[in-house]
Amino acid sequence: MMWPMLAIALGFLGLVVLAVPAVRVFLEVRRLSAQVAEANRRVTEAAGDLERAASDLARAGRAASR
Repeated sequence: MMWPMLAIALGFLGLVVLAVPAVRVFLEVRRLSAQVAEANRRVTEAAGDLERAASDLARAGRAASR
């Protein structure tokens, strides 16, 4: 009777040992995805600023060539 109880206890401990790093990985992935989303927002904003600056420059170039 002792061996089955020991096997069950060791199996449970093994699951706990595997669950701890899994939770840590899950939390790090969430943090990384938030950083990626923020970087994406900043890149999109910078692209919009660049597009506006390029169109202003093109307009100035057309006005200067006339």
